[in-house]
Amino acid sequence: MLVQEPLKQIGLVAKESGIPIKTIRYYEELGLLKASSRTEGGFRLFDSDVFTRLNFIKRARSLGLSLAEIKEFLNISDRGELPCDRVKVKLSEKIVEIEQQIKRLQILKLELEGLLEGEQQILQTLEETICPIIEQT
Repeated sequence: MLVQEPLKQIGLVAKESGIPIKTIRYYEELGLLKASSRTEGGFRLFDSDVFTRLNFIKRARSLGLSLAEIKEFLNISDRGELPCDRVKVKLSEKIVEIEQQIKRLQILKLELEGLLEGEQQILQTLEETICPIIEQT
């Protein structure tokens, strides 16, 4: 006979996972988590698999994935399939985005360095100028 693990109230889930109650409620509202039932007092009760889902959400967020993307992966998993193909596509897209962001930041760095180097060339400050370093083009 299988022993069913006791359901956990949201406060205990929050304490054990380190994720605030408010965030858990938000994830449930978005459909990322599902409470198994509620107590007579209306408190949410969760199966122990909530920790697997919360860990997945936390890790996916740390990789820059959106909650919508995470929901897509969880929905695939809920159908009994592995979402790894979709995950690979999304992570590849993130790499492209990061590379583009790095290029933009390198251009910005060069522009900032140019402004600082040009500071010595500023001979006078006009009255209509707040800071010639920033306002020079």
